[in-house]
Amino acid sequence: MKILAFGATGFVGGHLVPHLLERGHEVTVAARSGKAKVSPGAAVIKADPTVPGPWQELIAKHDAVVNLAGSPVMTRWTQAGKDGIMRSRTMSTRHIVDALSATTGKTLLCANAIGYYGDTGDAICTEDTPRGNGFLAKVTKAWQEEALHAQSFGHRVVIPRVSVVLGQGGALAKMITPFSLGLGGRIGHGRQWFSWIHINDLVRIMSFLLETPAASGPFNACAPEPVTNADFTKALAAALKRPAFLPVPAFALSLILGEAASMLLTGQRCQPAALERLDFKFDFPRIEGALADIIPAFKAARSA
Repeated sequence: MKILAFGATGFVGGHLVPHLLERGHEVTVAARSGKAKVSPGAAVIKADPTVPGPWQELIAKHDAVVNLAGSPVMTRWTQAGKDGIMRSRTMSTRHIVDALSATTGKTLLCANAIGYYGDTGDAICTEDTPRGNGFLAKVTKAWQEEALHAQSFGHRVVIPRVSVVLGQGGALAKMITPFSLGLGGRIGHGRQWFSWIHINDLVRIMSFLLETPAASGPFNACAPEPVTNADFTKALAAALKRPAFLPVPAFALSLILGEAASMLLTGQRCQPAALERLDFKFDFPRIEGALADIIPAFKAARSA
């Protein structure tokens, strides 16, 4: 399969591209810099999907398009910041879908997030759960709608709703230092649900969706065993062999992040029901096994 990938120079893309290459696919990475570092074996072109471009001819040469583009959400949500988060996702997807309108029979994999469900408390979220409330729910809905427009042109669209990704980078990289120093702790009351996915399982999910013609629509890209924030804190501290007794007060997070603190103080209890119906098997279904795989690599990298 010939795959064109947008937004694939970050944490997730840096793992997905080599995985796709290992599976025998041809991958071209569209990056804002034509000199971006990509995995050996992948091609790179200069392209910014957030602005209109001559994508039609390029996309016509590929069997599938992967869209991972989007600016970071873990920032203070000023109005300008919110506008940038929304625009980076919807406009990139709109320009890609506009280019797809000139072809047919392609596959579009467009990333999304479990923020779609909003704060769901203890309720279990499957792909059939209605959209929730809040800024991220609004963003993910608009993002999804832009991607689904490609179906009207005869394309297959798959939308992985990605949970918190654990690996050597991303969110976990920001947690390791305080927890390693014994300064970690639960966030707020700690009862909020924490849906997560090991980076290796995430890239396996994405390649599985690309390679499975029966796959279509949204898929919760999360491990089948979510945990509460308090339980995740205990598991991470145990993996690092450090105490974790310094909780982060909700008011302190709100002072630092403002409205964006809701991402850490609320949560979703998600299940990968659609993936399980397709018999996808997780390598890391439990948080203890995932951290046991990831933490030694972190330690080795620090001691190198």
